[in-house]
Amino acid sequence: MSTGPTLTLVRGDITHEHVDAIVNAANSSLLGGGGVDGAIHRAGGPEILAECRRLRASHYGRGLPTGRAVATTAGRLAARWVIHTVGPVWSRTEDRSDLLASCYRESLRVADELGARTVAFPAISTGVYGWPMDDGARIAVETVRATRTSVEEVRFVLFDERAHEAFTEQTRELP
Repeated sequence: MSTGPTLTLVRGDITHEHVDAIVNAANSSLLGGGGVDGAIHRAGGPEILAECRRLRASHYGRGLPTGRAVATTAGRLAARWVIHTVGPVWSRTEDRSDLLASCYRESLRVADELGARTVAFPAISTGVYGWPMDDGARIAVETVRATRTSVEEVRFVLFDERAHEAFTEQTRELP
């Protein structure tokens, strides 16, 4: 295991990334949804949904718990696998930072099990789940930096300029 993966920031569409694994900000049903989840299912095709349905029928009958991760095929995407993780919904009254950090750690653990060397992450929970972008970027970058992994490159694929700026600020502050 190395001292940590190279962090790369990309502004764009995660479904276009040529990496070993793409991380999906999934909902617990694993059956597709909006945002990143819907885009990955649409671009990847029915093979992803078919594997997600098999997971629901076997190990995850009640859905994938928040903070956990599981892999499927990537279907038609330019990746080998999709790693699905369920981010927490942001709350003003409850600190759920540990669950958000767990999404990144668990996704890297699954990537290691698969032998993935390049992994593309979205900004988990910062869309419809309402996590403030600056804090989500801080948790993402700090967690990836602190996690022991054989992944060589973590690519944060950020949909808009605001997200890209937040992640740029966090990577600037690294030692």
